[in-house]
Amino acid sequence: MKRFIITTLFIFLAMSMIEAQDIKLPAPKTNGGMPLMEALQKRVTSREFSDKMLSDQQLSDLLWAANGINRDNGKRTAPSARNCQEIDIYVFIEKGVFLYVPEKNLLKQVIKEDKRKMAARQPFVADAPVLLMFVANYDKMTGMDKEAKEFYGATDAGFVSQNVYLYCASEGLSTVVLGSIFRDEIKELLKFNGKAVLGQPVAFAK
Repeated sequence: MKRFIITTLFIFLAMSMIEAQDIKLPAPKTNGGMPLMEALQKRVTSREFSDKMLSDQQLSDLLWAANGINRDNGKRTAPSARNCQEIDIYVFIEKGVFLYVPEKNLLKQVIKEDKRKMAARQPFVADAPVLLMFVANYDKMTGMDKEAKEFYGATDAGFVSQNVYLYCASEGLSTVVLGSIFRDEIKELLKFNGKAVLGQPVAFAK
């Protein structure tokens, strides 16, 4: 009996260590913030980034604003064609690369190394503590041909990017959307069926 308990405890601890790499985010703050018209007035592109890391609460709020669940039926803050919800957000930070799982409000670790420098052409990306990568997941776009996947994937990524811009305007953060990213390298790294559409670093102003 004692041996069984020890074995069970060992398995539990091993599983906990594996799962500990994921980041469980606090519940997003979905009220308050800057009025919409003021946020639109303050929306701006900036390439000046502090290396100070965002808090877990800010990450949670940012990702929820970008493409989180805002209704009981599972629909999102950003629209998507045929409600495919195909835009996956990968979060590149110093600890590694994580997939945002809105249903669990979780960052699921997929890579354990800092890959910010290899993701985009612009050298300033490495200074930003957070790099969001918007990926059109073609496995979710059933019934669409290649042209439709390309078009709607790009369109829907644009909606998500604008949500990020407005959140950053509201919170006084710096951001810029990036089209010049290493798409082939990112796809090889993350092993998804689809296309890396846009990158978007987010940081405190320098």
